[in-house]
This record gives sequence, C-alpha cells and structure tokens, in this order.
Amino acid sequence: MRYSKLFPKAKREVKAESVNHRLLVQGGFMDQLMAGSWTLLPLGFRVVTKINQVIREEMNAVDGQELLMPLLHPKSIWNETGRWDKADEVMYKLKDTRDKEFALSFTHEEIVMDLLRKSISSYKDLPVAVYHFSTKFRNELRARSGILRGREFMMKDLYSVHASETDLMEYYFKVLEAYKKIFKRLGFDYRVTEADGGVFTDKNTHEVQVLSEAGEDIIYYCDQCDWGANSEIYKKITGKCPKCKKGKIIEGRSIEVGNIFPLGTMYAEKMKVMFTDEKGEKKPVWFGSYGIGSTRVMGTYAEVFHDDKGLVWPEVVAPYQVQLVSLEGVEKEAEMIYRKLVDLKIEVLWDDREESAGVKFSDSDLIGNPIRLVISKRTGDKVEWKKRNSDKTELLSVAEVCKRLSE
Repeated sequence: MRYSKLFPKAKREVKAESVNHRLLVQGGFMDQLMAGSWTLLPLGFRVVTKINQVIREEMNAVDGQELLMPLLHPKSIWNETGRWDKADEVMYKLKDTRDKEFALSFTHEEIVMDLLRKSISSYKDLPVAVYHFSTKFRNELRARSGILRGREFMMKDLYSVHASETDLMEYYFKVLEAYKKIFKRLGFDYRVTEADGGVFTDKNTHEVQVLSEAGEDIIYYCDQCDWGANSEIYKKITGKCPKCKKGKIIEGRSIEVGNIFPLGTMYAEKMKVMFTDEKGEKKPVWFGSYGIGSTRVMGTYAEVFHDDKGLVWPEVVAPYQVQLVSLEGVEKEAEMIYRKLVDLKIEVLWDDREESAGVKFSDSDLIGNPIRLVISKRTGDKVEWKKRNSDKTELLSVAEVCKRLSE
C-alpha cells in the first residue's frame, strides 16, 4: 500500500483522556463519531481482522461453527427470559412505525436459543457450538477510555448447548484453554480470574484480564499458580493463595478482554429448548456463553504496546509487516524494492510522499509497524533495517531484506 493513497493520514496532535484514544486516532486507526461510537479506519480494520483471525482459528479448533445473527431483536424474544426489563439499563430499545418494540443486540443468548430450538430434538443433535463476530450495543452512561468502553463495539461470541452439566463444564474449560491460547498468541501478559455473572447468570464466571495500569478492574492473583479473582467477588488482599496455599496474592489493575459464562438450564427452561434423551425423556439443554471483545482487544494493545513515539504492534496483529520509507532522490530504487516486496506477498506500507525525513520517521514510529526499511542516497545500494522496538539499525542488501522477511 502506498501511504500517499492511504485514507486517512496521521494527525499531528489529538486531545484525549486515554492512550488508546490518542494514539489510535492520531495514527489513523479509528475515528470518533460520538461518545462511545467509533469508525474502524483501514489501518484499524486490518488490525481487528488479524485479531479476529487468531480467535477464529482457536474457536474452530474447539468445534465452533461460524455464522452471523441479527442485531435487531423483537421484544417478545427477550420477554421469554424476563431480560427485557432486567437488562433495561444496558439495552437500547426502539419502536417502529407500527409501535412494535425492538432492542439492539447487547448480547445474543436469547437469539441463539431461538435458533437452536428450531433444529434440536434429540441427544443425537448435541452438542452444538456456534459463534459469530458482530456489533454489540450497550447503553454506557459514561462511555470513556477510547475504544475500551463504547456504546457499540465488535465482539466474538460463542454459544454452546449440551445434554448434561458434565458435558457443558467439560466444554466450558476446553474453551477457557482456547482463550489462553488466543491471548498467548496475541502476546499479552494476562490472568484468568473468577468474576460475578452480572445480568447473564447468578453463577461465578471466568474472565481473561490483561494487566495494565489503564485498566478499570482490580484483580487479585497468585504469584505461584493460576488462581485469580476479580475484586467484585474477592475482598481479601493479604495472606496466602487459597488454591496452592503457598503463593503470595498480588493486587493489580487490568483490562477485561474476554469472559465465559456457564449458564446452566435457565434459558432452556424459559424458552423451552428441549431434547429427548436416550430414555425418551424430554430435558432442557445445558447452555454456555463465551465472549471476546475484538475492538476492545485493539484498544488494549494500544494501552500496553506503546512508547513515547507511538504504537509498537506485535507482528501477529500489525497492520503491515513493514513500513518502507524512501527519502528524496531514490524514487526509482524505492519503486523497485516496493514491487519486489509486494511480489513476495510481504505486507508493506510505502511512505512515498514528498515529505521530510523527520515527518516520515515520526509517522512510521506513530503507526508502529514492526520493521522500518529506509532507502536514501546515504544507504546507496543497501537498505537500512530497524525494528520498531529497538534503536539498533543495520545496512542490508535487498536480497538479505527479502530473505529475512520471507522466513
């Protein structure tokens, strides 16, 4: 991609209350329509697409099947579980010209249960696990912290139904392991914590929390084992770990990026999602829900992976592998190298603008792609190679650059 053609360009200055707001807007990754509502610009969309692909691969690995469900929901389906009134404070509600009432999706439990009850009749149809990536709408009274707390955002939600509690909980912890793989692949320092179920369930649930001083949550975790808890359900901050009895409990701030809920049979009983077991008896399915906020993950990256110059994307989600910077007088050489990289299927953003070296280097650091390649009269027939997270530079031949990037 030629940076001269990319929409939009980096901004020189952005006033914002959070790091992710400032850097993602300044770098051209997102734009604010209103409080809590963001447009994913081309750079930001590339990042979120890569985040989603990592999630998709791990959801497929636990037999999840991808689909896409509606965002506009009739009041009647929410009334089946009683959540039309119970979730009133977070739901956006509206009427059409015929005075029929609807809600914008803040989650999809009722919708997926309606879908499943049309197709499930026997234990032979179970288990089923389906997921989608879609927009969620939540009536945040104080939308803040950039894209971390919005009124609409992208989420992956997986739902599973089972013939028994044993099978549900076996799958529940299987998904939890998949979440650990996802956030390990994404490169985060995270903890799994127990938490309150909120409007979803009266049972304790599990959250994936990324350690960050920018986080709104307070968590406690063991320095020796995998025990962790959200401060909402665990008040004691001294003493030994309740699980291993050896480790020290540490208090930290964190950003919630994923959660899973064992929902039991309540939804099935209220919505009459039944199956016939091996003895011919009718029983309600056991239900689980599992979410990851994709756009929230992008905001978390900005909070965790940055320095005083800008963003520092890990390679797994960087919008481009390479930022190619060409200075005045080497236009033909830059074109040749750009074409060679494109032919090798290297994701490259070429700053081909007629701007000063200072502006180009500043924008490259702000955008934060993992590798910066510089071509100038000073480098001659070589290319300057620099990693975004290092001050070290190397002069390499074009062949050496291509070899490294292709490995």
